[in-house]
Amino acid sequence: MTKKCDCDHKGSFPVFGEGFSRRRFLKIAGTGLVASYFVDVLSPSLLEGAVTVKPTLRSTAKNCILLFMNGAPSHVDTFDLKEGAWTPKEFAPTSYGDLRFPQGLMPSTAEHVSKLGIIRPVLSWAAVHGLAVQWAQIARNPGGATGRIAPHIGAVVALEAQKSRKPTDILPGFVSIDQIMAGAGYLPAKYAPFGVVPNASGLSALTHPDGANRFADRWQLLEQIDPDRATTTAELGKNAADMANFYDSAKTLIDSPDASKLFGFTAEEHARYGGTPFGDALLVARNLTSSGRGTRFVQVTLSGWDLHANIYTGPVSMFTQMQIFDPAFGALLTDLSAMPGSEPGKTQLDETLVVVLGEFGRTVGPLNSSKGRDHYLRMSVAMAGGGVRGGRAIGQTDEKGAGVVEYGWSANRDVRPEDVTATIYSALGIDYTTVRLDDPLGRGFEYVPFAKEGTYGSVEELF
Repeated sequence: MTKKCDCDHKGSFPVFGEGFSRRRFLKIAGTGLVASYFVDVLSPSLLEGAVTVKPTLRSTAKNCILLFMNGAPSHVDTFDLKEGAWTPKEFAPTSYGDLRFPQGLMPSTAEHVSKLGIIRPVLSWAAVHGLAVQWAQIARNPGGATGRIAPHIGAVVALEAQKSRKPTDILPGFVSIDQIMAGAGYLPAKYAPFGVVPNASGLSALTHPDGANRFADRWQLLEQIDPDRATTTAELGKNAADMANFYDSAKTLIDSPDASKLFGFTAEEHARYGGTPFGDALLVARNLTSSGRGTRFVQVTLSGWDLHANIYTGPVSMFTQMQIFDPAFGALLTDLSAMPGSEPGKTQLDETLVVVLGEFGRTVGPLNSSKGRDHYLRMSVAMAGGGVRGGRAIGQTDEKGAGVVEYGWSANRDVRPEDVTATIYSALGIDYTTVRLDDPLGRGFEYVPFAKEGTYGSVEELF
């Protein structure tokens, strides 16, 4: 058993344990971290030299569906259940092997516990929504120098997938359904999230109101009066190139008669996924990733988890939220498990990493004076598919869900948002230690900051 720890930053701060130099100090200072974190610099271990790491990538997934729980769900009421006098009897806590799970709160999800890999010693860097939400989606401090230009995880996935795109890949590489908190950053806009609002009939905008022939005439006219758009030169700059890509991508979708139906769904499917916009969003995510037409990353956002008051009894509560989340999530795992993958003997779930992630957790133990739970750094992350071995938890928290009794992974420390990102990249076969040299700051853009020096890495024990 690994050593016990409290909910703090020791052992997981970017400068702890693998070397500290003047260059490294300036680099970390540029990320915008507050000065109080530099107390760890006093550690003698920081005098050691930095190490360059070349990771062994899992490459077990082709796609990723990220379910972002905006507002921060309570980890001790969901994926790290802690029982006490506060626990509603309707939770019906049930043991699934070594896992204790709120079967009554999440009955559909409970049917798939054997598929879930739950990371419990996760610690957010910030307990402020805006900051933590961005941090979770760009894998760095949003207030730092590179945070201001950083692309969303999905944009990086789309960029990396570009080299393997085929002529039949008509869909955008990165799709966001309902809401997004980050974009392409400094990368070309072709890797930005393609925003979609689910509709049973698909994308009506792909049909021109004046007919295909009239649209073709107008497109030809555009080519004649704006030739620079089609032959973008370096002198025109990034904005012109981005606009050209937008036009061409839209034209590709319009010219593909089967594209619209990938964004649609039937009435039966709508009901089976819970009859909610969130369920519809997961249906579209399922369609896009399973189609093999170019979409590699889909983010679906479900807000409403910021339950400071009446967390079990309010008009918006854990119960009302789970009435939205649970049937849709369960149906998604059911369908992906039954759908054949692109390789013999594989299912779509085998090839698709599904991640359930919020920005932080909520206070543990008895409820606050308003019968709710407040912001808290400790949290849990659940994953399924894409090579994840299910039916188990990585790490163990204490009886309250605050400190860590056992980390359960090789780094022997808290799992940070950067580690979660590295894990997603590793499953998709993306080298998370990559440093791009095309950033506008001229300092080198790291997919995961400090990963090449071993500070952050993939939670290999999941696979």
